[in-house]
Amino acid sequence: MSQPQNLQLKTYTILVPIIFFSAIGNVLLGMGMRQIGDVHEWTPAALGLLFIKVFTNGWIWLGIAGLLLFLISFMVILSWADFSFVMPASALNYVLLAIFSRWWLGESVTALRWTGVVCICVGVALITRTPSSTTRQN
Repeated sequence: MSQPQNLQLKTYTILVPIIFFSAIGNVLLGMGMRQIGDVHEWTPAALGLLFIKVFTNGWIWLGIAGLLLFLISFMVILSWADFSFVMPASALNYVLLAIFSRWWLGESVTALRWTGVVCICVGVALITRTPSSTTRQN
């Protein structure tokens, strides 16, 4: 049975913030942790200092906010769409992760990584050719 147009539009509308907030939240966490630096010691004192550094870093709080918005959007879409559709479709965040990592974190994104991103995009294109909800129609 064909999926109603409004359900399909609603699903794709919520997928956009899922993809964006997942990518931006993770990159902001990465920015914050790079400012904090490598973790070398696991003593209680060192972990306490790390805890203070982590929770007083603005980038980390912005990353947490982005990931909370991702989580809320993810929970909303799962109220009507199949997990087996949403999870693979949300993998498009890897495209944004590669772009943001290059742009904001200054990472080198190799041709092999871009090939992997293209493979993910092909997989997402295949997934999105199926209905987002096969268990019920709202």
